[in-house]
Amino acid sequence: MEGAAMNAVVPMTVPLNAFLAVGTILFVIGLAGVLLKRNALSMFLSIELMMNAVNLLFLAYARMRGDASGQMVVFFVIAVAAAEAAVGLAIFVALFRAKRTIDVDQIASLKW
Repeated sequence: MEGAAMNAVVPMTVPLNAFLAVGTILFVIGLAGVLLKRNALSMFLSIELMMNAVNLLFLAYARMRGDASGQMVVFFVIAVAAAEAAVGLAIFVALFRAKRTIDVDQIASLKW
């Protein structure tokens, strides 16, 4: 009996504060990337990082409350992020073909 009890799997519980800290750090890194980078692709990736940080926080609060509403919101955010990625990358390809750069400072307007 004693050997079986020693091999039992004990679920790890991560405190909510750890999720909040990681989500906040990821969001701040993404915000710094959006504000400091001049490359449109880097800005795009920073926005994706910010959305993933918000998803992590939604999931943490859904786990804390014990319901699935946060998980449903995360599902829709991921769907919107996939659509944004498709449209955003198509815009980047079109801008690069027209201007030969994706540097935000060199692209003054979308008039071609």
